[in-house]
Amino acid sequence: MHDFHTFEVAVAVLGGLLVVGSLLAGVAQRSFLSLTAIFVVAGFVLGEGGLEVLDVDPESGFVRSLAIVALILILFRDGLEVEQELLQEEWHLPLRKLVFAMPLTAALVAVVTHALTDLDWTESFLLGALLSPTDPVLSSAVVTNARVPRRIRHSLNLESGLNDGLALPAVLALLFSLDPDEDGFTWWTFVVQDIGVGFLAGAVVGFAAARLMPQRRALGIEISPHQKALFGLGVAFSAYAVAVLPPEGNGLIAVFVAAIVLGILRPDIREAFERRSEDILEVVKLGIFVVFGAVLTAEGLFHDGAAAVAIALFTLFAARPIAVHASLAGSDTSADERWFMSWFGPKGVATMTFSLLVLGQAIENGGRLLNIAALTVLFSIVLHGATELAGVNWIARRSGAAKASQ
Repeated sequence: MHDFHTFEVAVAVLGGLLVVGSLLAGVAQRSFLSLTAIFVVAGFVLGEGGLEVLDVDPESGFVRSLAIVALILILFRDGLEVEQELLQEEWHLPLRKLVFAMPLTAALVAVVTHALTDLDWTESFLLGALLSPTDPVLSSAVVTNARVPRRIRHSLNLESGLNDGLALPAVLALLFSLDPDEDGFTWWTFVVQDIGVGFLAGAVVGFAAARLMPQRRALGIEISPHQKALFGLGVAFSAYAVAVLPPEGNGLIAVFVAAIVLGILRPDIREAFERRSEDILEVVKLGIFVVFGAVLTAEGLFHDGAAAVAIALFTLFAARPIAVHASLAGSDTSADERWFMSWFGPKGVATMTFSLLVLGQAIENGGRLLNIAALTVLFSIVLHGATELAGVNWIARRSGAAKASQ
């Protein structure tokens, strides 16, 4: 099977899983399983850790390219939502979690990782950065359930939508500092070159794109939402390409900034892209889930033994709750609301994609970092999926009882 063309096998597997996944979507919604879990498990069974049907080299250009394409689409979609979400009320809760809880989560994970393993501080903080974002895909049933109070849904949705882009600079900086090919890495050059040039390129591309696309008609013909969605997709990849030209800023940062600028200046393009991009985003994400599962093995997942399990459980049961409670201290949230939001911060697509990016850099302990992150994601898929319905019922009862007592 290894002699068979890898691309043809990958296409056949992804096509088959999309067919099966679409048929099982209704069943998955009514159970603790999700399509994320199904595709990750399928990738694991068919990959290196199982039947070896999918022969995916984790350090290949294919894996790195897939991770970059996925991040371009995810970060662009997230950036477009910034202005729309921030104009809503109750934005101060997600802002607290983004500014304070996310870095605190990363720091707590880093400290425990350094204490339990022989990973150095830079590697430990990189793992913390990988595990700091939350996943809107895994929490979608919570943030769309009308029984959950609106401000909790909004807070979780905005947090998960923005923390991918905000975690990115830390992940890249730590990754480059560990990469043996990045000779002479310094923090100030990363800030000036990668972040600075990337930010500027993204802002310029976003502004130019907003002015380039007419509001209603072009060449005497009415511009359709389909055209605007395609235009947005082109802007995403153009922002990445412009940023990586000399003097070589960071393309992923440019994509996120371009999306924010474009979304603020052209809400019509933002709305068209959001309505029509879900299918392509879903396919790319599911592809990431399959590849992520395919590069895992049982031996790799438990390479660090009890330490890996302890780090994963600490991330979900301690680091996230401690950070969220600390960030919301003094706010007008109830204890019930804080507990609910602290638990429903699942780890998923951002952690997977960032981890594949780390693996593609071929740093010394990249495989160990991916496996610990992967174990955390697998625990999160099972635990958050299993508690989703019970959690929604609990917060609905508690919020109803609180209103009745007022």
